[in-house]
Amino acid sequence: MDASLPDVEAGKRFYGELFGWSFDAVGPRGVEGGPLGAAWAHREGEPVASLLPKRDGRMPTVWTAYLATRDATAVARRITEEGGQMISAPAPMGRLGRQALAVGPEGAVFGLWEPALHEGFGRRPPARGGFAGAVLHTRDPEGARPFWQRVFGGLRDGIAPLTGVFPEVMPSHFLVHFSVDDLEGALGAVYRLGGRVQAQPFTTDRGAVAVVTDNQNASFALLES
Repeated sequence: MDASLPDVEAGKRFYGELFGWSFDAVGPRGVEGGPLGAAWAHREGEPVASLLPKRDGRMPTVWTAYLATRDATAVARRITEEGGQMISAPAPMGRLGRQALAVGPEGAVFGLWEPALHEGFGRRPPARGGFAGAVLHTRDPEGARPFWQRVFGGLRDGIAPLTGVFPEVMPSHFLVHFSVDDLEGALGAVYRLGGRVQAQPFTTDRGAVAVVTDNQNASFALLES
C-alpha cells in the first residue's frame, strides 16, 4: 500500500499528525529498497504504508492497494487471460520483494506484491491509524466478481456498489481504509490539516466510514472500529 504524492514532505506532515505515523528513509526491517525519495511510515514500531514521490505530474495522486501473491508472474499471466491488463510487469524492489501494477476489467487499478523480506502491510489487526482494508467500488459488483474470483479466489475486503455517496463520474477503484477510534475527531483533523471530506460518515457492516482526501487530493477512507 502506497500513496503517490507530488510532495512527500507535505504528506509526512499530514499523515504524521492525523495518524501518529513516524517516517524513515529505510524500508521495513531496516532493509533498503523502493523508489528514491520514498518515505516508509511506521505506527508503534510497525510498518503501515509508504509515501512515494510522484514522478509524472500527469498521473493521479492516489493511494494504491497491493494484493499479496507468492508468484506475481503467474498471477500477471492470469490477469491478462481473464480480461485485465498489466500496467507494469513484476519487478524487484531490492530485497523487499517484487511488485507490479494492473487494472481489472472494470477499470480499477491495483498492485501485486510478491514478498521477500517485506511481508507487506496490514498483516496484523488494525490499530488506530493502521490499514483496515481496501474495498473495490464499481458500478457492477456482480459483473466484476467472476474476474476476482478466478484470479485471486475473491477479495478479502469485498466489492461494493459505486453509488450513493460517490459522484456519478467516479471510476471504479480500490478505496483504502484506515482505522480510527474517533471518526468525528479524525474528520476535524483532516479539515485542520488541509484535507477535505468527500463523503460524510455512513454506516457499513464494519462500522462508520467517511471518505476524505489528504492535502494533495489523494482519497482514502476512515473506518471507526
